[in-house]
Amino acid sequence: MGSTPPKIKIAIAGGGICGLALGAGLCKKPHLDVHIYEGVSEYKDVGAGLALHLNAIKAMALIGPEVKKAYFDTATNMGEEEEEMSTEVILAHGPHMGELVAELGRAKGRKSVSRADLLAALLKLVPKDCITFNRKLARIWESASGSEDDAKVHIAFKDGSEAHVDCLLGADGIHSVVRGYLLGPDHPATAPKNHDRWQVYRTIVSAGEARKQINEKWTRTVPILLGPRGHVNCIPLNKGTRLSAGVAVRGAALSDDNGEAKPLDPSLYSDYSEDAQRIVQMVARDTSASWRVGDHDHAPFYNKSRVAVMGDAAHASLPFAGNGAAQALEDAAVLDHLFGAVKDAAQIEAALKAYDTVRRPRSQAVTDLSRKFGRVYVYAEDGMHDDPQRMKAFFAEAGAFTNSADLQKQNDDAMGVFEDGVGGESTSWLSL
Repeated sequence: MGSTPPKIKIAIAGGGICGLALGAGLCKKPHLDVHIYEGVSEYKDVGAGLALHLNAIKAMALIGPEVKKAYFDTATNMGEEEEEMSTEVILAHGPHMGELVAELGRAKGRKSVSRADLLAALLKLVPKDCITFNRKLARIWESASGSEDDAKVHIAFKDGSEAHVDCLLGADGIHSVVRGYLLGPDHPATAPKNHDRWQVYRTIVSAGEARKQINEKWTRTVPILLGPRGHVNCIPLNKGTRLSAGVAVRGAALSDDNGEAKPLDPSLYSDYSEDAQRIVQMVARDTSASWRVGDHDHAPFYNKSRVAVMGDAAHASLPFAGNGAAQALEDAAVLDHLFGAVKDAAQIEAALKAYDTVRRPRSQAVTDLSRKFGRVYVYAEDGMHDDPQRMKAFFAEAGAFTNSADLQKQNDDAMGVFEDGVGGESTSWLSL
């Protein structure tokens, strides 16, 4: 019997949804030594909340049943796992006011969840010795070929500490240091963009307070109410005890750099539906939860050598298609599947190339689709708002593309590319 090969050392930069979900999968694999480095010292309750679509739920199930269960336990109350929920898209302005034009993301057990609650649930799946907080990336470099540390990836953190690994996976968000390393700081796709100058005005209130101000229905469902001066939405949080409500306005952000915006003026929405007006008025009373949106222009690649980006670091998208977290989870599902078959560190690059080949086209298509969703929502897309049937057809096709994807096939396709890259070697060794 030969000696046991050394474990493959993988660093995940970023302990958000993407990094934690992948870490939960990879940490179970005995041939891997995985560590997550998260830049913040603790998670904070920020963000608008998530209403994960069916493809996100399927991706979590592929990583592991415990990942899917973590979401369900956090999002649903007892007995709700078999209930179906969708995001209702409703015209709130113009001659077709009140017409339902889409039901997006329909899935059993689909519920909205706060980002902080989901992070806390996923964190429990990662062994405590596999994650370090307050480790902000400062610098990345790779050993020259033929050196003593041949093919190693080196990471320096802002606190002066370092890590030396076989592979670095950057899940470090829209302002990713890893993305900057791969593309270069001056590449046009490195920095986030806000081409349409979107501003999201948002408030978070208790469900009880919200029921005093708006239609009670919108405190327990996820509507998107459309109109030309901004679309309005609500997302229940913390198992329905709080509500995030917002208005997304195209052209309101004054600068991509400073994030300033014009104040939200409810009088501009006097010709919207009554439900939409009441939500806007509630948001305008306190916009302290407002946030800047941005996305990425397409990167020409997601990996170079043994370094890759995933999630928002790879393909940050506007929130309007509701699929940013889902695409990150799809990344995690594919990478988890591939690294289950990596025999030794020499095969890492083939695995990352397979990931890039399969995930980049789809994830970038979703980025484009999210931009289009935003324009459709504010009646800025080729007169589509004047033809509800055309709108319904668009949303049905787009929803099928995101929601109904065959993620098992995506994993299998990635594995096929990997096997071709390593010369067709069998990858079933781990089950022997």
